[in-house]
Amino acid sequence: MTSVETPDRARVLMPFTPAELDGLPSGWPALVWDGTGRPPAGPRVESVEFFVIPYTFTGAALPLLAALPGLRVVQSLSAGVDDVLPHLPDGVTLCNARHVHSTSAAEHAAALTLASLRGIPDFVRAQDAQRWTSGFWPALADRTVLLVGYGSIGAAVEARLAPFECSILRVARTARQTSRGPVHTLQELPSLLPRADVVVLTVPLTDATRGLVDARFLARMKDGALLVNIGRGPVVDTGALVAEVRSGRLCAALDVTDPEPLPPGHPLWTAPNTLISPHMAAHTSAFLPRALALVRAQLARYAAGEPLANVVTPPRDDRSGRAAPDG
Repeated sequence: MTSVETPDRARVLMPFTPAELDGLPSGWPALVWDGTGRPPAGPRVESVEFFVIPYTFTGAALPLLAALPGLRVVQSLSAGVDDVLPHLPDGVTLCNARHVHSTSAAEHAAALTLASLRGIPDFVRAQDAQRWTSGFWPALADRTVLLVGYGSIGAAVEARLAPFECSILRVARTARQTSRGPVHTLQELPSLLPRADVVVLTVPLTDATRGLVDARFLARMKDGALLVNIGRGPVVDTGALVAEVRSGRLCAALDVTDPEPLPPGHPLWTAPNTLISPHMAAHTSAFLPRALALVRAQLARYAAGEPLANVVTPPRDDRSGRAAPDG
């Protein structure tokens, strides 16, 4: 599917049909584009106010941002919006998909952690070779896990790991107290890293987090520790990580890399004690119902003139005359 016929003018451009959303607010005709084929153009899109970027097709959608004169809201279906922000027109509100990916991403972080600790990649290779192997592997129980990034995904990761009888440390931009325990600041990382057996990265890519995991960060991790990255590849200095895993001092489990996709011949492919998945932590059956629920709620809020949720950046001017939703 590339598009669905709609009335002559549309106020919503999205990758879902109105039927999938159980209908739209009254007076809100929609144009449906799933990111494949030629992007919509002409009079039907000139009145679009609300654009839902098709998931995994951000690159194809970005040129549309400057081609929609009536645009007021961009709803991303990704948690990270670092690729959208540089292209956002003045006066347009950008919302991310906070909570939509928490379930899937947290499951994947737990899967990468357990698979790496318990040697599952080695078992798969042995099975392919029809070789019975045994050995001694670390358990997650009694280990200390450091969560770097404690938004909705970080909290969801904790909820899945805590039953494995491990200790949890939490780090975010600002310190706070939660029902599960204290959240430390990024400035406290140097003192927390030596305590962690597993470090899980869920931070978005920002100026503050780009290259956060550099040679000094990695050097503070204890011998034999595992680095799990489900955030963004450029958060980690790839060269520094390759050096550490090649030395045998650290292990890594990566859903995201820098560069990405990881090209053939890249040293990460053959690095020892390294498990790689192709940026698919959120690509599960849990995505669609949560994405539909978010878009349905956001359109209802916007049509009613209510504040939007998950606002990443408010409008830099108010071309619509509507009160700026500050979610």
